[in-house]
Amino acid sequence: MPELPEVETTVRGLRPILVGRVLTAVEARRPDLRRSFPVDLRQRLTGARVIALSRRAKYGIIQTDRGDAMVFHLGMSGRWRVDPPEIGTHDHLILETDAGDRLALNDARRFGSVDLIASDMLDSWPTFAALGPEPFGPDLTGAYLARTFDGRVAPIKAMLLDQRIVAGLGNIYVCEALNIARIAPRRRAGQIAHTRLDALVDAIRTVLLAAIEAGGSTLRDYARPDGQLGYFATQWRVYGREGEACPCGKGTVIRVVDSGRSTFCCPSCQR
Repeated sequence: MPELPEVETTVRGLRPILVGRVLTAVEARRPDLRRSFPVDLRQRLTGARVIALSRRAKYGIIQTDRGDAMVFHLGMSGRWRVDPPEIGTHDHLILETDAGDRLALNDARRFGSVDLIASDMLDSWPTFAALGPEPFGPDLTGAYLARTFDGRVAPIKAMLLDQRIVAGLGNIYVCEALNIARIAPRRRAGQIAHTRLDALVDAIRTVLLAAIEAGGSTLRDYARPDGQLGYFATQWRVYGREGEACPCGKGTVIRVVDSGRSTFCCPSCQR
């Protein structure tokens, strides 16, 4: 599933193509993805000028001068294609601009979504209102995590994957951040010292920034809007590296499965 770095990379790739441009055509080529397209999507977006693109958690936000915001989620396999040579079976939403560009939202598995929300209601939209702080925002601190984890016996990895606690984190980058911070993924969240949580916040930001710089991690169908593949997978410390040496130089990466999800870690340095 595209995580925060992949969505941020997508938004940055779309921004120079869409911001300031008028949407001259909007076509939903099927009735739904994970859920139905807004029935008035074409009516409300056609002729509107895009004034901003941004990201919240794993969602991209396209705002227009009509006070509407199209919020998209890439699901398991979604990506935007810019000026595709032809429209394919899995190109489910088409946007055209007054500059002549064509963008196609491609989603083979159809686990993505598109919503249309009034821009001034974004913060109170239930999906966003339930989210925790952004990893790069001032509200994510070691003190915040300490308060949130106080008395909790759930594993630290599970807590970090909870979007109500921290927005946008997914399996790959949580595994990587925990390795950098040298915290065992199964350690009880409420037992981790405040100073180690400070280090964990730094590690989260370090790995996300590096991933964004690399254009994200290409898994299965993900690619940037320009068609290039994200290459952060070449920098993974532990994810997908079962049996290899940990960068700490002391241990070997292992893989364990919790609730059907793979966790990669080093038992020698992560405690």
